Amino acid sequence: MFPNSLVKSLFCVCVCVSGTLSVLVSFAFIFNQCLGCDPQTPQWASLTFFLPFIIVFQFGWAATQISHLSLIPELVSLAYLLFHVQAREDEDALGPVDIPVFRNLALIWKCWLQQPSFYQVALLYMSTRLIVNLSQTYISMYLINTLGLPKKFIATIPLVMFLSGFLSSFIMKPVSKLIGKSLTYFLGLLLIMAFSYWVLLEGQMGQQVYGAAVLLGAGSATILVISLSMTAELIGGQTQSGAFVYGAMSFTDKVANGIAVMIIQALHPCQTVVCCPDCVWFYHNVMVIVTGGVAVVAALALCSILIWPIRIRPRSLPEDAAIVN
Repeated sequence: MFPNSLVKSLFCVCVCVSGTLSVLVSFAFIFNQCLGCDPQTPQWASLTFFLPFIIVFQFGWAATQISHLSLIPELVSLAYLLFHVQAREDEDALGPVDIPVFRNLALIWKCWLQQPSFYQVALLYMSTRLIVNLSQTYISMYLINTLGLPKKFIATIPLVMFLSGFLSSFIMKPVSKLIGKSLTYFLGLLLIMAFSYWVLLEGQMGQQVYGAAVLLGAGSATILVISLSMTAELIGGQTQSGAFVYGAMSFTDKVANGIAVMIIQALHPCQTVVCCPDCVWFYHNVMVIVTGGVAVVAALALCSILIWPIRIRPRSLPEDAAIVN
């Protein structure tokens, strides 16, 4: 009989493949003009065309991301798979005695909703994703409309951000071992707040934007990696429900980012044109709020974790539904 962890690993691989195919099929249609459309095509018709592809793309992206993340605690199963293929074992069929195992697995996801640490990490991860995603979404408009920089900066500034994030990942592990995950996350928040303060004070940054991009890129990479690490720490030995935890974190991320973008667009001062004189300071304020403002929320979530550390708190459950850590 295959262990549950191995079955889960094989299932995650299948989900990952289906997600990859979904992204491959839908990606090209999203970023091209709809078939048969012209400048006179009604907006609702274009939306109807793009909507199915966006749904398929989001499904595929989430399936690929969550299956990869949930496989991290199960890497040992790959070694077991090699051993199982090479070694002969006696057959062990499922029987009535295995019913409680599968019944308990069906109850595990409900138990997460009773864990305070689940909501602490969810708030931290949601705040992290708000900072990362919204800053990447509005950085281009900030560069062009607020700072008035040439269009080449739309490519060079994100490149600087990704390179600084990549380089910071090399020192993240030793720093985390030295001072711990929480303080490492706090260092990332300090970089984000430094970027926000720099943007707040400098109305016209010019070439200084490269330095600000380094701070934002390094800080974003740090808090994102550490928040994922804290999620894995929350899961711990409960790897059989790891996909649910990562899926729940991703759900809070998607909902929060969608609501945030809707609010920002509703507050946009230019309703009839792409950018009017009022939008110059609008994108300036957006960059300050989505980095510095959300960083304060992330700091509060981090403080709650420092006061009440991440751990699975035992609950009084029926004997046949108890979870053994």
